[in-house]
Order: sequence, then C-alpha cells, then structure tokens
Amino acid sequence: MPETLPLLTVDVFTDVPFLGNPVAVVLDADRLSDATMQRIAHWTHLSETTFVLGATDPQADYRLRIFTPERELPFAGHPTLGSAAAVIAARRVVPRAGRLIQQCGAGLVPIRVDAAGARLHFEVPRARVAPVSAADRAAIAAALGLPGEPPAIEAIDVGPVWLTAELADAATLRALRPDFAALETLTRRLGATGVTLHADQPDGTATDVAVRSFAPAAGVAEDPVCGSGNACVAVQRRASGRRTDYVAAQGEAVRRDGRIAVGYRGDAIEIGGSTVVCVEGRIAVG
Repeated sequence: MPETLPLLTVDVFTDVPFLGNPVAVVLDADRLSDATMQRIAHWTHLSETTFVLGATDPQADYRLRIFTPERELPFAGHPTLGSAAAVIAARRVVPRAGRLIQQCGAGLVPIRVDAAGARLHFEVPRARVAPVSAADRAAIAAALGLPGEPPAIEAIDVGPVWLTAELADAATLRALRPDFAALETLTRRLGATGVTLHADQPDGTATDVAVRSFAPAAGVAEDPVCGSGNACVAVQRRASGRRTDYVAAQGEAVRRDGRIAVGYRGDAIEIGGSTVVCVEGRIAVG
C-alpha cells in the first residue's frame, strides 16, 4: 500500500462551502520531496496546494510550502488562511492568545484567529512597489482588452508579485475578457505572478471594492478569490491616501462569492475572511 498523509480542503473567504477559493492542505509533509509536492499541486489543479511541515524557526508554530499547479510561491494569501484553519481543525497547533505564526518563503507571517476559529486574518508582508514602463502598461492594457489610456499599473511584491491597477468603475472590471496567452507571455517576462485589478463598487452595493486576479503563467487563468492580490490592492489604495477599512468582493466572474476584509492597523495591513473545511481525508504520496 502507498504511504498516505492527511489532507484537508478548505474553502477560504466564505462561510458557505463552494463559494470561496479552495486550498488543498497536506499535513505532516516533512518527508516529501520538492518534485512530489509539485506533482501533487499539478494534480489537484487548484490555485494553490500547501504542505505543512515542522517549523525551523523557534518563533513559528509551523512551516508552510505553497505551490500553484506550475511553481512554488514564497507566500500567498488564501493558502495562508486555509492552512491555518486546517492545522487548527486537525489539532496540529493551538493558537496562543488568539495568534499563530506561520513560517514560509517570505518569512514569518502573523495570523490572528477569532474566538470561534473560523475567521482568520494575516498580516501582509512588507510590500515593495515598482513602476511599470509605459510600453508595458500599454501591452498589459491591450491584453486585458482595456480601451483608452492604460491605467497606472504598479508591480507590487508581497511575496508574489502582482501587476496591480485601479480601474474607473466596477462595470469595466466585470466586463473584461482577457487574452490569457498574451497575459502569460507578459507576466512571465516581467517576473510577475499575474495581474490584479480593482474598482470601487457603485453606491448601495453590499461591498466596497470589486477585485479580479489573472495568473495564467502560474496555471490559473482567473484566481477565484486572491488573498495576496487583495493585499496588493490594499497597499495601492493606502498609497493613494485611503486608509479606511473595507470589504472587497471577488469571484463573480467564475461563479464564486468571496468576501475579503481589509483592515489598516497602524503601519500594518490585515487581510481576513471566513473559512470552512469542505473535505477531510488522506492522499497517497508514494
């Protein structure tokens, strides 16, 4: 019989199963090779699959490795929250004073856990922001099918690098039908995970901001609900002078209904949401 390890699939940024962004979380994964991890992530074909290992930093509760179907990431948002929910549900860790510390490729990531344990918030790693050339902005806008003058696109690095821009209105954002082959070529050349776009919702809408994220170079044409993409949106909005907490909506274009809570806490930004475990079982690993 092949060796098996515990596996949980957690839906993130929702409290209703199958409306958020699922992450497959493999526990007790210390003995798995890089190649095996990548093969499993390619097989699950979710936006990300994660592997929980013992921490090597004494400050951390556990270590996390994060894979898209095509590559490993140093950090990602919804896998961070979903994996935290999984290790709590599986009793691998117990929050201390309502907090966990995740070790990953981007360093140590604090995670705040509410009293019930179903709603979690991660602190965004320190962001690095770089401009995008006028020629590349024009090429990205063309690949997105955006008419008129290209938006002010920035490369924002929070572990993954998202080419991030604000659009004039949510209707334009919803109507986008990108050329994914062109986006894949551009994002690979620019060393980016993908493109994240945002726009204010119309007055009277239940949420404040609409978001879409495209990552064809990572094997994910459109990410249903993207934590790191929303982190980049929060960084960009803060730089424009907006520091009021808000709720973003993402996933409508792929029949999801994610809700992302964004909070400004002094110099820190928190990204939070609800989680729900949808699958518990074991996965063959060798």
